[in-house]
Amino acid sequence: MKHTTEKTIASEGGSEDTSDGGVIAVRRAMAVLAAFGTDDESLSLAELSRRTALHRSTVLRLARTLALDNYLVQKDGGDWRLGRAAGWLGACYQATFNAHDIIEPVLRELSLKTKESATFYIREGNQRTCVVRVEGPQAVRHHVRMGTTLPLDVGGPGLVILAFSGEPGEPYESIRRQGYAISLGARDPQVSSISVPVFGLQWKLLGAICISGPLSRLTEPVLEQYVEEILAAAQQLSYATAGRRPASNPAIASSWHP
Repeated sequence: MKHTTEKTIASEGGSEDTSDGGVIAVRRAMAVLAAFGTDDESLSLAELSRRTALHRSTVLRLARTLALDNYLVQKDGGDWRLGRAAGWLGACYQATFNAHDIIEPVLRELSLKTKESATFYIREGNQRTCVVRVEGPQAVRHHVRMGTTLPLDVGGPGLVILAFSGEPGEPYESIRRQGYAISLGARDPQVSSISVPVFGLQWKLLGAICISGPLSRLTEPVLEQYVEEILAAAQQLSYATAGRRPASNPAIASSWHP
């Protein structure tokens, strides 16, 4: 994943507190740890400075402090790598991670914004399974129970999963280019939806989220109006499941690599 800099954290001057009430020294230390990616065995001081937008002297001071409690280790050549304490935190996160607790609030917010039902699907063989569902507030709506399995090759969520799994040809090429799929009565002639992919670490596909409802209400122009909303929700989920902060705007389609 690409590394982004938060100006409020990286600022070298000012008070000890950030604008959101955080402590600058702690936020800077976390920025140093977050600079490491899954492909980074170690990083030089210069690279850590570049990725965090902090002065080298500041990064060195932070790195040495983190090393005192084994969150970082300095190698013989001077480069830095993550220490066992950082690994222990990651192991604790994985052991206590509950996808539903992360996904459901994002779907609920999306449902409140669009006033439609929001669903998260995962791939299971040649089918897609509804694992998290938030019903919309409308009296007339599309119903799917959690645990329901549906075909992958029919309907927006399945097509999105196939597209971002690398399926060749159309309509998958078009879905990858635009970053989402609109389905108008494909599986059920009375139902329409818009779907986008959700990724985890190293852009590994986790599944697809969609908003759906009656075709009479969710016409193609209406669904197009929800593109930014659902892309933002998907990116929020992608970064939440990967344990990283989201970037400033959605970039699902442009960031994905097969």
